[in-house]
Amino acid sequence: MDLLPQRDILGVQVVAIDRASAFDLLAQRISARRFTKVGFLNAFSANVANENDAFRAAMADFLVLPDGFGVDIASKALYGAQFPENLNGTDFVPALIQHLPGTLTIGLIGSVRDNVEAAADRLARMAPQHHFEVISDGFFDQAGEAGILARLKHTPVDILLVAMGVPRQEFWIERLSSCHTTLAIAVGALFDFLSGAVPRAPQWMRGARLEWLFRLIIEPRRLWARYIVGNPLFLARLGRQWMRERVGR
Repeated sequence: MDLLPQRDILGVQVVAIDRASAFDLLAQRISARRFTKVGFLNAFSANVANENDAFRAAMADFLVLPDGFGVDIASKALYGAQFPENLNGTDFVPALIQHLPGTLTIGLIGSVRDNVEAAADRLARMAPQHHFEVISDGFFDQAGEAGILARLKHTPVDILLVAMGVPRQEFWIERLSSCHTTLAIAVGALFDFLSGAVPRAPQWMRGARLEWLFRLIIEPRRLWARYIVGNPLFLARLGRQWMRERVGR
């Protein structure tokens, strides 16, 4: 069993490893056919975990990677150091797929039909050694879900990318097992970015850890609560965790 360094951020255990180590770990899991659920923690999902006991419990069974400036602030405050690397899913997942050797079958599920199909085409150009299958968009009913699970059980994929937003995608991954896939990854808005439907921040903003601000500028109506309300709330909750841990020592 892996003994991975972890840090508790608002009740979620986040793995403290760099990108190369994460690549090697996941490559080993795929090679060994060891079923693994992968998620990412940022300030928004940390807030959801703090408010939603079921989501926080689900994340305990995920390999959770650090995503964004907020969790780095939390790590610095609580543990005296930032995470070794920012492993945000939008950059990490395509890079992981490009890195993995051999020929893998990678399934995509989530977003809208045009975006998931365009994302599959983009990934196929980025990593031509693998085979990409669009399993479904993210709009299906209970009967459709049963059909998707039956299809995956009949013809499992090596990696399944699930893009349904937090926390739906993590709860959906909870339904999966090794008979469906080896690696199930919650990827958020990845398909929307890969398809070009949603633009990425310019490189200088990403380097300055301001991608959240760019997203707020281009989608203010949808994201204002996540950032304008959510970021200060995350910092307040972080402060409470910091105080509890200092009092408990």
